Amino acid sequence: MPPLPARPAARSTRPDFIRLIPALLATLCFLPPPAALAAPAGSPISSNDTASTESPGLIDSDLFALHAQSTFVWQGNDGFHAPYSGSQSLGRSARGAETWDLTLYAGLHPWKGSEIWVNGEVDQGFGIGNTLGIAGFPSGEAYKIGRATPYFRIQRAFWRQTINLGGPQELENADLDLFSEPQSENRLVITAGKFAVTDLYDSNSYAHDPRADFLNWSVIDTGTYDYAADSWGYSAGAVVEWYQGRWTLRSGGFLMSEVPNSPDLDTSFHQFQIDEELEERHTIGGKPGKIIVTAFVSHARMADLATATRLAKQTGQAADDALVRHFANRPGISLTVEQTLTRDLAAFLRAGWSDGRYEAYEFTDIDRTLAGGLSLDGTRWQRARDHIGLAGVVNVASRQEKAYLAAGGTGLLAGDGKLPHPGAEHITELYYDVAIRALGHITLDYQWIGNPAYNRDRGPVSVFAIRLHAQI
Repeated sequence: MPPLPARPAARSTRPDFIRLIPALLATLCFLPPPAALAAPAGSPISSNDTASTESPGLIDSDLFALHAQSTFVWQGNDGFHAPYSGSQSLGRSARGAETWDLTLYAGLHPWKGSEIWVNGEVDQGFGIGNTLGIAGFPSGEAYKIGRATPYFRIQRAFWRQTINLGGPQELENADLDLFSEPQSENRLVITAGKFAVTDLYDSNSYAHDPRADFLNWSVIDTGTYDYAADSWGYSAGAVVEWYQGRWTLRSGGFLMSEVPNSPDLDTSFHQFQIDEELEERHTIGGKPGKIIVTAFVSHARMADLATATRLAKQTGQAADDALVRHFANRPGISLTVEQTLTRDLAAFLRAGWSDGRYEAYEFTDIDRTLAGGLSLDGTRWQRARDHIGLAGVVNVASRQEKAYLAAGGTGLLAGDGKLPHPGAEHITELYYDVAIRALGHITLDYQWIGNPAYNRDRGPVSVFAIRLHAQI
């Protein structure tokens, strides 16, 4: 999932259906035949067995592997009530936008337990409203930098070493960014290079992958988890994971952006983030579940929002966080819970807090969040590979952030120019993911968003989406 903007060049957000045809055809032509289809996978580089689904691959040998995926999302909003707008408001007229990506996952297995992966990706498209105007943004496939024409980037390039420490062993299935190799229950896993922090942290089997389950940013990740990232959602760093029985401890360090939500990482190591996570796996009545506690501290040049608001009152200008940035530490903590309830039904919960005295640096403008939902597969109607998901989210801005926005300030995504009547942002998301034997997966998604960007004067807004996805 992505952090956001250098504002893209002005353009129409009306869907250009002629321009969409090549991306649609590319996705449909890429979709593998029935024998090669795999259910959508979770986090691409996660070794968590609940998030990984076997993928046969284009090439799948003991030495070299090549996998691929393609995802197309069209998303649009209805017209809604908005008596005023600001520089980062979602436009009140009905509009649509699309995103498309094609990813190749190339892996090398040089020796036992060691893996090197490089992910090259072609991206194209925009989020609705240029990915602005809603704190819990409705598409995890939309980056903060969009382009009308396809472009290529290396999104991941990392090394992983697994050191088995004993205990029962099981064979991991080959998957995206994962070789098939025996792993012991107790082990150390070292990952270093360029990847997304959320590839390893804040994982959830039912709400973590915008290519397979929910789309909303504050459902697939904890909204307050301001994880280190460039504008595409990736960082450079290292993580050590210690698996011991039903427990896992993760410790990692990552580079922050040069300035909030920048395309470039600060390679001077002056701005960085420390991430710690404790995961517990269990069974209740024979049904699996897990609990994750994640904590982070960001050290970077960031604005104290109260100072920015006071300066705006003194000068009579709109609040500007760039004028008052200095080195500071911004902490946050979150809880993620998932639990299988029956053979086909599972529930999940996310709750998070971050220090709202400072501006959000990388992800989105959320200081308190509570999200929960259900995931149901289609076993009861003989469609076991189909999935239905329902989630609800409440996102809250801190007192300092609401005052800053009321003074005309802009955050990463929020900024209506004023905020006379603030309120919590409420989001409901419902999706149905259909497994099509000859095609792959087609998803219909609906989101209702109340008080977008914490503004009770605007909205509510309805957002509709269709997603095509396949991987091999």
